[in-house]
Amino acid sequence: MSTAPYPSPCVNVCRMNEATGLCEGCLRTLDEIACWSLLDDAEKSAVWDQLAQRRAQQTQQALQPPAANDSRSPRP
Repeated sequence: MSTAPYPSPCVNVCRMNEATGLCEGCLRTLDEIACWSLLDDAEKSAVWDQLAQRRAQQTQQALQPPAANDSRSPRP
């Protein structure tokens, strides 16, 4: 039994973030999700590369301290 070289990135957390246009689970766009089964291996590889970049960007943003004028930051 062999596995596909590029399995679907879906993690069964299918919720679109309106602000980013990305699925909160797999970080794909609606177009990437809808077309996944039609993509060839090179295109699937490119999507996986994009997902890695998006995940790294998301992690970096989460590590940044809130801005001084951010309403979410605690007030003195």
